Amino acid sequence: MSKVTKPAASSVPVITVDGPSGSGKGTISRLLSEATGFALLDSGALYRLTALACSKAGVEASNEASVAGVAQQLDVKFTVVANAVEVQLAGEVVTQAIRKEAIGMLASKVAAYPSVRAALLTRQRDFLQAPGLVADGRDMGTVVFPHAPVKVFLTASPEERAKRRVLQLQALGTKAIDEAKILADIKARDERDTNRSAAPLLPAEDALQLDSTQMSIEEVYTTIMKEVDRRQLRAAQASGLQTNRQGESE
Repeated sequence: MSKVTKPAASSVPVITVDGPSGSGKGTISRLLSEATGFALLDSGALYRLTALACSKAGVEASNEASVAGVAQQLDVKFTVVANAVEVQLAGEVVTQAIRKEAIGMLASKVAAYPSVRAALLTRQRDFLQAPGLVADGRDMGTVVFPHAPVKVFLTASPEERAKRRVLQLQALGTKAIDEAKILADIKARDERDTNRSAAPLLPAEDALQLDSTQMSIEEVYTTIMKEVDRRQLRAAQASGLQTNRQGESE
């Protein structure tokens, strides 16, 4: 497999929000997207979709080449419906299916494969277009968009993230929730994501690192938006900056 190269710096701004599951990065990314007018990329959904597609096709997660093949052929569509993102896989709505615990664990396993990450890398970068992008994931600031002007690494304690997951499952109507098992799964996934050889879950050197364990969503959002506004990265501002750069180069 050929080596994946980093992209050149782009005039289109990117805000990356990396961190483990349950840290609040999904909610924060949506809020940032709304505030800035930027498009939103949920990169984790691509890995979950790969995991779901493998499960449906009977592809063993231990077969890296076959999993990478599935990733390359994903038929995916994202549609905004009633202020939420609807996810389709081969024409089937799978928005809830990809959020199941089993799919999340499988996604973590297949995401450790270098060939799978390479297969999805170009697709992720294709989301970058004017006026800008908010990219939610685990290696957005370190691998996919290393030149992003604003990088955030959001985390929380495993115990707090387990509590949040329980509340999320309860809201979905799930019964007989085993919080101890959820906590164990979170710790196992953290261990796997942090220590994998391909794009481990680590903050970029220049990332704004926030621990949301004792912070509200509003506090996290406000802290990040201060940095976004300091760099003038809302859609209208970013558009003006881009025009100015083009004028200077001419």
